[in-house]
This record gives sequence, C-alpha cells and structure tokens, in this order.
Amino acid sequence: MPVLLYDGTCGFCAESVQLVLRHDRHGTLQFAGLDSTFGRAILARHPELALVDSVVWYEPAHGGASERLLTRSAAALRVARYLGGAWRLATVAGLMPRFFRDLLYDLVAHHRHQLVRGGQQCLVPSPDQRARFLT
Repeated sequence: MPVLLYDGTCGFCAESVQLVLRHDRHGTLQFAGLDSTFGRAILARHPELALVDSVVWYEPAHGGASERLLTRSAAALRVARYLGGAWRLATVAGLMPRFFRDLLYDLVAHHRHQLVRGGQQCLVPSPDQRARFLT
C-alpha cells in the first residue's frame, strides 16, 4: 500500500492530509510523518531526500520492483491521480515541465507554515482513521 509522508508539524500539511482523507474513495492510502519511525527509516534508506523539503509518495517494493519515491510536484500529482474524480484534472499540470512545477511547489512549501492560521500544529486523526497512520 502507498504511504504519504508529510511534515507532521505543519498546519498546511495537516490540512492537506485532512483533504486527502475526506476525498479518498479507496481508503487504502496510509500516512506517516517524516519524523515518525517509519518516515525516518525511509529517509535513512534514501539520503538523497535529506535536503528535499517535500511531501513524499512512497510505494513499497512489490513483485520484483524496487520501492518507489516521488517528491514535490510529482508526489502532489500522484495524490491527485490516486484520488481520482475531479482531482484528476490537476494531473494536467503534468504537461508542464517538471522544473516549473517544482518551482511552484517549492514556493508553496517555503511559505507553508504561514498559509494556515495557527502555524505549527499536529494532525489528530479520528479513531476510524488512526489505523491508516504509521508511527
């Protein structure tokens, strides 16, 4: 099952995870904070992610294929594709060169702590959502 790794102390990130949870028709996507045990294990295996300020879409190794990681705009587009429905319209942004998509992503990521009232906050999942969050 795929896992979305996110900044667990970011209000914008918490709101984004809540948005995904509200629109997730499949109910299979799991979540983990980048600073969780699971998140730190992924980051330890992939030191190239150390300087990336991004959400990470993680797919475990399966059927002989190695694990797959998507970051920045590629991860955001993968979330939109996963959600399906009207969210698939966002995948049109995939027609833009990745450099420009990532530039826009980085601009939002750089200011994410100012985008949601209340600043830093933790995401507190509902009891029925807790099983989808990895520690």
